[in-house]
Amino acid sequence: MSDTLASTESGLWLDDPAHRAYLAGDARRQLDFFDASLGHAGGLAVLDYAGTPLPGPQELHTTTRLIHSYGLGHLAGRPDRAGIIDRGMQDLWARHRDASHGGYVWSVDAQGPVDGVKLAYGHVFVLLAASTAKLVGHADADRLLADISEVLDRHYWDDNAGLFRDEFTRDWQPFSTYRGMNANMHGVEALLAAYEATGESVYLTRARRIFDFFLGRIAPAEGWRIPEHYTEDWQIDRDYEGNPMFRPAGSTPGHSFEMGRLQLQLWDLMGRPDDGASERARRLVEQALTDAWDADRGGFIYTLAPDGSVARRARYWWPVTEAIGALAALIKLDPRPADEDWYRRLWRFADRHLIDHERGGWLPELDDANQPARHQFNGKPDIYHALQADLLPLAGGISRGGAALQSRPPLAG
Repeated sequence: MSDTLASTESGLWLDDPAHRAYLAGDARRQLDFFDASLGHAGGLAVLDYAGTPLPGPQELHTTTRLIHSYGLGHLAGRPDRAGIIDRGMQDLWARHRDASHGGYVWSVDAQGPVDGVKLAYGHVFVLLAASTAKLVGHADADRLLADISEVLDRHYWDDNAGLFRDEFTRDWQPFSTYRGMNANMHGVEALLAAYEATGESVYLTRARRIFDFFLGRIAPAEGWRIPEHYTEDWQIDRDYEGNPMFRPAGSTPGHSFEMGRLQLQLWDLMGRPDDGASERARRLVEQALTDAWDADRGGFIYTLAPDGSVARRARYWWPVTEAIGALAALIKLDPRPADEDWYRRLWRFADRHLIDHERGGWLPELDDANQPARHQFNGKPDIYHALQADLLPLAGGISRGGAALQSRPPLAG
């Protein structure tokens, strides 16, 4: 363990100067560690446990999440010394962007596109990166925002359903009828960021429509668990199983934490209407805490079967980070003793088992003895989830986090 998690057991940790200093210190170490993502050969790379760039193509979600993360760091008062934002913005426009067909290819190397598939999941992260770059004041942000908004509108947005379609070939031929929650959830994240950066109401309206479906219709009918996979006409597909990380079968409690926090952000941006949205967010988060906490090992199991039983027992870092963000939002809105208890439990677990205090960054997976496991990841996959676990609790309010960090930058100095 490193530093002091908090100076007191009374009051809220969000208000405790020692805890806030702990969060800022972890954020700085993460940014220092991931500076090496700008590899010696140019481009942005995934890092191994020691911070050495790993070989392989540069994937769209790596490029975009690094832009977003270093943008948040910049807003919070830590300059982007490595030039991650500039390089990422250049790579999005000159390497990922498909000049022939439009849109953004999934992966590239020095010779050009490696995997030309065009996924909604990757494209909504382009919107997120562009939105954060605009808050930072990057010169190319408006160009990227206009382009990705047009691509999403033309190819992915299904206005009849009020949801995003998922996947196309490089020349925009649909190659499956798959529809998914994950791309739509991250779509909400990106739409809210775009609204906060531009004030354009279309982004907020589309985010509301997506959550009207998942949180207004699906979650209550499914016991406050949200299935991951759907058919072309948006019926739950309980038999589908794809990539074990991005498309596992069943439901993923970690996504419930993300969706709960995003629902509160959306509700706040809409003026906090009396529509039950905040209560739905709490129900979703509390159900995931109950379902997924591993009482023997700590941490959260990865997936649930349709009946709510454990499906995949693997424990990754990111559900812990997302639960921290959701609980911080609930505490800011309506602090309850159970929320504070959970918030403290998660930080104690992360401090003891997940945070690499020596090098920086979080360990992505644990074995049964709570030692680092390497079944799913070769290194530390990205900074995005864990940095937000530090910065979102430090930001005032439950929406407009970038502006809040900029107004009182916790990483300055």
